[in-house]
Amino acid sequence: MRALVISDIHSNLPALEAVLAAAPQYDAVWNLGDIVGYGANPNEVVELVKKLGGIIVRGNHDRACSGTMHFSDYRNLSWNASAAALWTQKDLKPENAQWLSNLKRGPLRPLGRKVACVHGSTWPEDEYIRSPEDASRALSKTRAWIVFSGHTHFQGGWSFEGRKCVRLKPVYGSGPDAVRYDLLLSQEGRYVLNPGSVGQPRDGDWRAAIAVFDDDQSLLTWYRVPYKVLAAQRRIRRAGLPKGLATRLRKGQ
Repeated sequence: MRALVISDIHSNLPALEAVLAAAPQYDAVWNLGDIVGYGANPNEVVELVKKLGGIIVRGNHDRACSGTMHFSDYRNLSWNASAAALWTQKDLKPENAQWLSNLKRGPLRPLGRKVACVHGSTWPEDEYIRSPEDASRALSKTRAWIVFSGHTHFQGGWSFEGRKCVRLKPVYGSGPDAVRYDLLLSQEGRYVLNPGSVGQPRDGDWRAAIAVFDDDQSLLTWYRVPYKVLAAQRRIRRAGLPKGLATRLRKGQ
């Protein structure tokens, strides 16, 4: 079984179309949330994600943009995020807003106890996993072999075997082309793995990020895929969204 693992699309239609065109054959889609927010094509992205199907974890921007986020939680959003959420609330078709509001909170378990899919962490759902301590805490809340997590927009993760913790990060050559990085997973270890962000990478690489998990081979493959970033930037500017949301796409920050 091969699963396409995606996260943090953030209404970036050109990026989503590019990764779907470049992805190898897969049997299932595991979507870690933040389908909308920041970008200028929320309805088109939602409708494409609906067609993809699979399991879909709700993200904090999905809640904010569909109007289901608790008022006190808005204080955790940046000014750009809040402005984009308000714009998206107005732009979303009612049926798409309703669909987003019905998404389930993680962890979702597509392979029983083996895998847990979350947006931020296993608990609380919006916590960022940015350190070994964060990753260890996420694993302590589940018996899963692998926790797939998004939210940070950084491709990578951590492995734990006994008391040994190793930072995992794909290493790519320079250049604008599509690239991949294979990681063989040990049955003796446990993992927290982030596919990276499709629509707004922040790890210094502007290319859209995804991962493919091959359960039969115990193999994770990270991918970076170039996309029409200038088109995504133009759409953001034409929509009247904060200009910084367009600028950061080319920088990958």
